[in-house]
Amino acid sequence: MAVTRAARVLSSAATEEAAETAADSSSKPQDIPDMEEIVSLCKRRGIIFPSSEIYNGYAGFFDYGPLGAELKKNLKDAWWKHFVTQREDVVGLDSSIIHNPTVWKSSGHLDGFSDPMVDCKETKLRYRADQLFFSPVILQGDENKEIVGYVCVQEGNDKDMVKAAKTQSKKLLKEKDLKGNRIEAFSFKELVEATDEEFAQIPSPASGKPTLTTPRDFNLMFETRVGAAVDSENIAYLRPETAQGIFINFKNVLNSSRQKIPFGIAQMGKAFRNEITPRNFIFRSREFEQMEVEYFIPPGDDVWPEYHQKWIDASKDFLVSKVGLREDLMGWDVHEGDGLAHYAQACTDVTFTFPFGTQELMGIAARGNYDLTQHTDGSGKNLGEYFNEETKERYIPHCIEPSLGVDRLMLAVICSAYAEDEVGGEKRNFLKFAPNIAPIKAVVLPLLKNKPALVEVARDLFEKLQARGYNVMYDAAGAVGRRYRRADEVGIPFAITVDFETIEDDAGVTIRDRDSTEQIRLPIDEVIPYLSKKIDGY
Repeated sequence: MAVTRAARVLSSAATEEAAETAADSSSKPQDIPDMEEIVSLCKRRGIIFPSSEIYNGYAGFFDYGPLGAELKKNLKDAWWKHFVTQREDVVGLDSSIIHNPTVWKSSGHLDGFSDPMVDCKETKLRYRADQLFFSPVILQGDENKEIVGYVCVQEGNDKDMVKAAKTQSKKLLKEKDLKGNRIEAFSFKELVEATDEEFAQIPSPASGKPTLTTPRDFNLMFETRVGAAVDSENIAYLRPETAQGIFINFKNVLNSSRQKIPFGIAQMGKAFRNEITPRNFIFRSREFEQMEVEYFIPPGDDVWPEYHQKWIDASKDFLVSKVGLREDLMGWDVHEGDGLAHYAQACTDVTFTFPFGTQELMGIAARGNYDLTQHTDGSGKNLGEYFNEETKERYIPHCIEPSLGVDRLMLAVICSAYAEDEVGGEKRNFLKFAPNIAPIKAVVLPLLKNKPALVEVARDLFEKLQARGYNVMYDAAGAVGRRYRRADEVGIPFAITVDFETIEDDAGVTIRDRDSTEQIRLPIDEVIPYLSKKIDGY
């Protein structure tokens, strides 16, 4: 139903909050929130909990609470709608978490899916070597640039890394009887780039002494067993990515879907990696969800760049326009040379500036035909060959892979949505979720809970919104202003108030916008069309 009567902006007291918000809000971009604030908010408001918390937790695993489960589902639904439902050239797949172990042998995961690991021999702490950074300590004004010693810190944002390095350097200067000397700026490099001579002097972040073991590879695959026997013959693995399930089903999908190249196969689902040091909340965990497309294209060096760019553009549109990421926190990292996987023709990462630093959020890779070729060789079956009926060519398709982690996206969305302003001189913390992904779409508020006429209309509207498929909340406790603040903090975009004008003058309800705090009045029969336009876009 279209909105047939014009929305009427409220006057006097009803617009005071909006006017105060406009006057008090700064035009400057919001600061990046502290990680402690994000973690606290997620726990307090039922978004994310530590897994097994009553048993002191379990590192690298998290549980999603009532709001988190809704937000996560909405993000996945938005991705599926954007990249599958609204495209004619992409179909879906839901493959098993456990594959025949030979899949991982053919894909190279059993032999090469590893991270470099080091241990501190004194404290027994374990680190990913490529997440440790070292720097020489050089005194200011020293013409010979003599190295006094080294500092070694864990990866983080620039501020935290420099702070940790300064603490270590002060201790080093004191030990060298150089206390009070000023030092040059730190020049950090990854620990894996250290020479043998440098490595022998680089301290462990834990002990402050050169007690780190030589880096060695650590395979990230989670082992399990299938069947009743307990021996090497029934070892299997939890999938470390969803992509291989797509490749091994390429022929099945091609034969059953009537798709022709170019076309894509999309999949979302759980993946598992036995991370050496899970850290930064849900950014790097051991159990996570992925959303991936393998988009199959003809071979040729003149073919893939166009498709690669199209998927970069489509990914940016999704991240900014559909789920509301702050564009000022996004960046692009083009891999070149040694930064590319051995099978990749190109890879561009979408980066995001989290509270702990700028990190990869999403990758868009041109993978060539490596995977289909590997599985054809490994299975002995003609898995990947495609016959183009128009050109009469036979070839193994190449593919473009946009890959996005649900949990990383969720953290980026929360960081983007976290906002502060002032309303009437009071600080307001709220979450600016895009309406289509907000866990709760609207809250229905009877002006007074002890007036049956108000409650009856409010409950009827609440139930109609539920029937429409929206996750909505009913709140009758406390002053309306306090109810607004509760809704703001969990990111509810619309607050609908049933007041005496609603029941006495048939004047409809007020709808308050979370971000601007502006209120309009609408007839009740126009509420659902109004919300549909704001939330669903039609």
